[in-house]
Amino acid sequence: MSKQNFSADQVEGSQPDRDLYTTSQMRERALNTAILKADIAQGYEEHLAIFDAFYGGDIEVSSETSNHLIRGKDRVRPILRSLLYPVHVMAEIGGLVVRIRVDQIAGDVAGETHSAWTIEFVGVSGRTTTLSWRVFRKWKGSRVVYEYHYDQQQKGEPLTFGDLSFNAATPVPHFGRPS
Repeated sequence: MSKQNFSADQVEGSQPDRDLYTTSQMRERALNTAILKADIAQGYEEHLAIFDAFYGGDIEVSSETSNHLIRGKDRVRPILRSLLYPVHVMAEIGGLVVRIRVDQIAGDVAGETHSAWTIEFVGVSGRTTTLSWRVFRKWKGSRVVYEYHYDQQQKGEPLTFGDLSFNAATPVPHFGRPS
């Protein structure tokens, strides 16, 4: 597994005089690119390193499907880990193929960004479940300080144990990573 290390230096704009709108758009692209490059089948730790590098200690996360706000990196990180770990196990051992796409949504407010995410889970059976959602982020300096998830949709039924292959004798088809 090739581990990438992320630091605040990578997040900072290279020219200190860049305006807030441009730098927040650049940071958004850098964050989204890092997420896309991280391979969940190889491990979930890289995703946590991305979270640590790009999100502020006082991050606030909310969603249109939840009535409460989660505050602080120490509270968000375990939730993120609990989402990533089972996906990693299913991808590494169960043959689940995970494809992620992101489209940046144009905005006109400095320090605020929007993006549309799609994740496909393809089982060894060939069945697919697709989740999509949009993300609104507020940036302060080089860090995300607020993230809101909305417009969440699911296409296809949830995958079941029969859509995975935990039998080492059964070869797992390889669909490849998207380019």
